[in-house]
Amino acid sequence: MRTYLFMLLLCSSMVAQNETCNYALSGKIIDLHDNSVLPGATLIIAGLEKATTSDFDGKYTFSNLCEGTYTIQISHPNCEVKAYKVKVSGNLERNFKLEHHLEELNAITLSAEVFGNKTKTIFEQKITEKQLDRFSNSSLGDILNTMSGVSSLNTGNAVVKPIINGVHSSRIVVMNNGVRMEDQEWGAEHAPSIDVNTIGNITVIKGAGALKYSGDAVGGVIVTEASKIPVKDTIYGKTHVTAATNGRGGNITSTLTKSYKNGWYGSLQGSMKRFGDYESPDYILSNTGVFERSISARIGVNRFDYGVEAYYSFFKNEIGILRASHIGGASDQVRAINSGIPLIINDFTYEIDAPKQDVTHHLFKIRAFKNIKNLGKLTLQYDFQQNERLEFDIRRGDDANKASLDLALNSQTIRLDLDTNNTDLFNLKTGVMAQYQKNVADPSTGVRRLIPDYKRFNFGIYGVADFSITDNFLVEVGGRFDYFNIDAQKFYKSSFWEERNYDELFPEIVVDVFGNQILTNPKLNYSNVSATIGTRYTINDDYTLFANYSLASRAPNPSELFSEGLHHSASRIELGDLRFDSENAHKMSITLQKKGSTFGFSVNPYINFINDFMIIEPTEIRQTIRGNFQVWEYRQTNARLLGLDIDASLTFTKNLSFFHQFSLVKGYDRTLDLPLIDMPPVNTTNGLVYKNEELKNLRIELQSEYTFRQNEFPDNNFEAFIPETNTLELVDVSTPPDAYHLLHLHTNADFNIGKKTMLNVGVSISNLFDTNYRNYLNRLRYYADDLGRNISINLKISY
Repeated sequence: MRTYLFMLLLCSSMVAQNETCNYALSGKIIDLHDNSVLPGATLIIAGLEKATTSDFDGKYTFSNLCEGTYTIQISHPNCEVKAYKVKVSGNLERNFKLEHHLEELNAITLSAEVFGNKTKTIFEQKITEKQLDRFSNSSLGDILNTMSGVSSLNTGNAVVKPIINGVHSSRIVVMNNGVRMEDQEWGAEHAPSIDVNTIGNITVIKGAGALKYSGDAVGGVIVTEASKIPVKDTIYGKTHVTAATNGRGGNITSTLTKSYKNGWYGSLQGSMKRFGDYESPDYILSNTGVFERSISARIGVNRFDYGVEAYYSFFKNEIGILRASHIGGASDQVRAINSGIPLIINDFTYEIDAPKQDVTHHLFKIRAFKNIKNLGKLTLQYDFQQNERLEFDIRRGDDANKASLDLALNSQTIRLDLDTNNTDLFNLKTGVMAQYQKNVADPSTGVRRLIPDYKRFNFGIYGVADFSITDNFLVEVGGRFDYFNIDAQKFYKSSFWEERNYDELFPEIVVDVFGNQILTNPKLNYSNVSATIGTRYTINDDYTLFANYSLASRAPNPSELFSEGLHHSASRIELGDLRFDSENAHKMSITLQKKGSTFGFSVNPYINFINDFMIIEPTEIRQTIRGNFQVWEYRQTNARLLGLDIDASLTFTKNLSFFHQFSLVKGYDRTLDLPLIDMPPVNTTNGLVYKNEELKNLRIELQSEYTFRQNEFPDNNFEAFIPETNTLELVDVSTPPDAYHLLHLHTNADFNIGKKTMLNVGVSISNLFDTNYRNYLNRLRYYADDLGRNISINLKISY
């Protein structure tokens, strides 16, 4: 009897043990201060041989746990190691929060993943603070140009405007430290007013899926963020000094940050960049100097359940425009374009004369957040921007030093966002925003206003939700509505007014007539709907598949609507069209990503159908009292862009690796069945990288950049009458330059010069063999070659 009883108890014990050891512990690893997820955190159960790592979404899972109390140790880069006790009596979901610290002040290298992803179903490209260190004296466009699928529209070497998957200007949204930049971005030669030394991290989203930021990002969104500040009693900083041979100048920038354990912090940063005339391999590019300076400050408090931050930045940039691009009559125009060298080559100088730009940008932001239990994170933000743009043409007499274009743009925005992000299966982000904008064109320039006075009001509301169907399969959907109202005061020449048939289409907007000038008051309204739907499927630990469809709607910008005159720094006459409708883009993309310590890649094909695509093209040459200028005119058409971006990396040994980038985009005018103008040519970049952490963190990179000839382009050539010879001469503004191949070399190493001080020394050589070339996307390629060899030395002190 006792034997049977013993066997019964033993079986019951075994059954009980089996029943109570099937429990699972799961959840997320989250940043304590902003609730962003932390991928790559390591979790270890003390006393058991159980460990796991948080995934792409910060999620972790322990399975086959028995009932009991466990001690879990959690670690993550730049976080203090934390231990938590957890009582398991069934399947349990538990989120753990970590507090970020900079463990070594001499190595401020925050991982890009720390900043979290902006979307769930679009593959995002990131540039970390450590990568940014190499570009201290570069522009934002130069930095982004290192990514696949991202190129640039240049006006010489100093004005660099990013292009994403073939589109640029108002189709690219730039978010600077949480603020959408409003800096007259409509101009092809208007570079973003951002000092790259204020940036801690850059994320590029190739598509309109980031509806939180915008609904009109036909090409994509560029998000720049400041470095995170630790919650501890400390003071640290860094200073960059860069010197370069081409332009015979350099850059200096310094940042100092003070933080406290109670959450208070402050940071101050300043930069100055000065270069003289740049040089091609064979001659000086006269009047291409740059003088840039900026200062920024942050102050705030960051607590567990609330925080407040105030931010201010001042940015001023004076940029010379190649003197040879502004010429006189028709014969000079033809001669300049057909010549192999610039018609004007002067001695080197640091002086910046007309033609030039002088841009000043002020930005102020105050942001507050509150974590509300059972609701989520509520964020309120107000920002103010003032952008003052002066453009100087070559003028004589009393007006020689007077700006030909003087625009002042003031923008005020308020937004309220809610991020629920408190369940594993469903997350919702929603918000509203309102913006008021006023542009004033100074009439004292004595030149016809290219952009008129106007007021613009914008209201937007959005919602984005993601659903975890399974542990491996996620769906994201979102929608956004934007309303725009533009109230402008615009003078038209009566000849232009009648030529466009405006007198019959818009008679109600005429205010008064002054001789051959018609004063009008256009009041335009646009209601735009944007949307996104996408999926992300995690095939296994190595492979992830992204698929996304996005609808972007973009209202015409003031330049596309109202331009009617000489755009001085662009050296061309531009003509807009009051009849334009909103542009609608339907983009579909798929990305296959493979992660791996030895071999990794991402392949991203896409297609973008854009209805009512607004394009500007050259149409003729027109003689004015200030010289001979090309006429560029806006029109609407239906366009199709399709392309492919590839990134790959291969690790040969512990110290030696290889990377590859390839980008292809084809743009077509579906209405005229012609190629689109200014499409990036096919390009590929390959590089060998040698790293040795044991040898002063030595890094040597040899990079090969090959740009193919653009073989698909519209024929916009035209003939100009030459009075001197009484003949017509062909003006070739269409034929692209030849393909070219450039080599670049980058090296850097770290040297400890104190207990908490490190010196990083870098040497870079661009265009190693001093190759002559002309970039199809450089608007000044008609007049001069691009930059020759440039040797730069970069010194960074972290303390």
